[in-house]
Amino acid sequence: MPPTASSSTGAQSGADSLHVACPHCDTLNRVPPARLGGGKCGRCGKALFEGKPVALDARRFAAHAERGDLPLLIDFWADWCGPCRAMAPAFAQAAAQLEPQIRLAKIDTEASPDLAARFAIRSIPSLILVRHGREIARTAGAMPLPALVAWVRQTLG
Repeated sequence: MPPTASSSTGAQSGADSLHVACPHCDTLNRVPPARLGGGKCGRCGKALFEGKPVALDARRFAAHAERGDLPLLIDFWADWCGPCRAMAPAFAQAAAQLEPQIRLAKIDTEASPDLAARFAIRSIPSLILVRHGREIARTAGAMPLPALVAWVRQTLG
């Protein structure tokens, strides 16, 4: 289980800050909204945002999807899936465009069948937008970068 929140950026506590899970060690860090794009983890010292998707499994899922305050866009995929491999570069580019307001993650359905079952994944690639552990929206099938970014922005308003 990941450690509890730590203040890596000198953030004030409470509603003045967001809980952001470190993409490296999963520690929750309090970050003021004005400084959301920067900052380093208070535990491991690595950057909180790198503009690329985070690989999640069942162990890491809770820190990012349930306890973190950022919306999480999850790409459920598998290595054998041609459309999944075709969409991977667009998903990686979307992370660079959508962070730090949204965290992007990839979950391998073969390695994490429990998470695939939890979200009733029936086809891949499937994209699910989650906030505080609850599904906000979903779509299935590969998308080009402009459509992917537009879908996320429209869904979040």
